Amino acid sequence: MTEALRDILRNIGSATIAVSGGVDSMTLAVLANRTLGGDRVTIMHAASAAVPPEATQRVRHWAAIEGWDLRVIDGGELADEKYRSNPLNRCFFCKGNLYGTIADLTDRQIVSGANTDDLGEYRPGLDAARQYFVRHPYLEARIDKSGVRSLARTLGLGDLSDLPASPCLSSRVETLIRIEPETLQAIHAVELLIADRLAPHTVRCRVRQTGIVVELDALSLDAASSTERLALTASIAELMPNTLAGKPIAFAAYRNGSAFVGAKP
Repeated sequence: MTEALRDILRNIGSATIAVSGGVDSMTLAVLANRTLGGDRVTIMHAASAAVPPEATQRVRHWAAIEGWDLRVIDGGELADEKYRSNPLNRCFFCKGNLYGTIADLTDRQIVSGANTDDLGEYRPGLDAARQYFVRHPYLEARIDKSGVRSLARTLGLGDLSDLPASPCLSSRVETLIRIEPETLQAIHAVELLIADRLAPHTVRCRVRQTGIVVELDALSLDAASSTERLALTASIAELMPNTLAGKPIAFAAYRNGSAFVGAKP
């Protein structure tokens, strides 16, 4: 598996890798930099209100360890009204802005960390990638998420190999609810609060038309007593911006992609 990926990267020759801070793109960046050398690899990370600050910190941390040529950029998605209006294919506009920005900054092959598990989900960002001729080495090598984690362990990346999935903060906002920076900041603050109080395996703060829903993995949801939920509800309400003040707050079982509402376009 590792050699197949190395061969693909050697075939690419020189690359600009879009790194979100998750295990997929981080592992690919490490392998590419070690395989091709720092003079042939540029790492670009888009920082915005939709990206948890700890993801940017993680990218900077590993860039220092691995000696990456790192550029932290503004992907431009929050300046795009099509993105801000939050249609079902919002990710198309996010990735379109990201890859368009990267393409303006480099003449190298743009590379992403998409893996074969992504093909089983609705991923309009892959449509945007095609417009910019982005290559996906994991897809070319037919590597899934478990394969990426195995590769991370092989490369000696420690805790990075077990890093939970954490999509952008906008993925918590129900389709057609406008994306606002203050909403994203509140979502992140709530998830940090819940992580500190309950230490769940998975937490998502969803903003819905009907209110705020904190989704937890089944064990954490069952373990949270009514007293704890009541106290958390009060704390969550204090974190909400004026636009969400007074919205009902509830707890529910985690469902992947549950903020997407409607038929796929």
